[in-house]
Amino acid sequence: MLGRPPHLVNAYLVEDVLVDAGTPAARRRLTRQLDGRRLAAHVVTHAHPDHFGASHAVCDRYGVPLWAGRKDAEAIATATPVTGSGFAAAVVSRMRMPAPHPVTRGLVEGDEVAGFTVLDVPGHSPGHIALWRDHDGVLLCGDVFVNVLRLGAPPKFLSYDDVRNRDAMRRLAELRPKLVLFGHGPPLRDPDRLRRLAG
Repeated sequence: MLGRPPHLVNAYLVEDVLVDAGTPAARRRLTRQLDGRRLAAHVVTHAHPDHFGASHAVCDRYGVPLWAGRKDAEAIATATPVTGSGFAAAVVSRMRMPAPHPVTRGLVEGDEVAGFTVLDVPGHSPGHIALWRDHDGVLLCGDVFVNVLRLGAPPKFLSYDDVRNRDAMRRLAELRPKLVLFGHGPPLRDPDRLRRLAG
């Protein structure tokens, strides 16, 4: 958890890999939690500033590589997120952009990260990825779903392609995950609820 209220913005340490890094303002809180731990790499689920906000600071401080979905790599490396049109573009243009950082590994479907399999689930961003661990049903879904106030899709105006994100929601729900970890919101242990929502 990187913000207030709890679970508003989440980052996860999976073995020795940090998944997401919150906003630029999360840097101090994140490094306080990471200092003294072994860190081998940092993965970003998608190129939005509330997920790679502190990525440059983390990679610089711990000397670790940054990995992200191949189609989001340039957006992170240049700190220029790809958004939908109209209102979304206007909102993002007013946000404080994180420091850019080079992506050293562009992740694709089937890659392995800390015991998880990379799933290509574009829609919220062009290169959005999720991480799936089949043997125990744990899913890190980034922002394909959000669980703040209610479980649902991210706001349409914040997604690059809402129709494709709905396809990604259905794909992830069909996995019937036993534990879903969101970019925003508390964990969920109810695969049927996820399927009803995505159906």
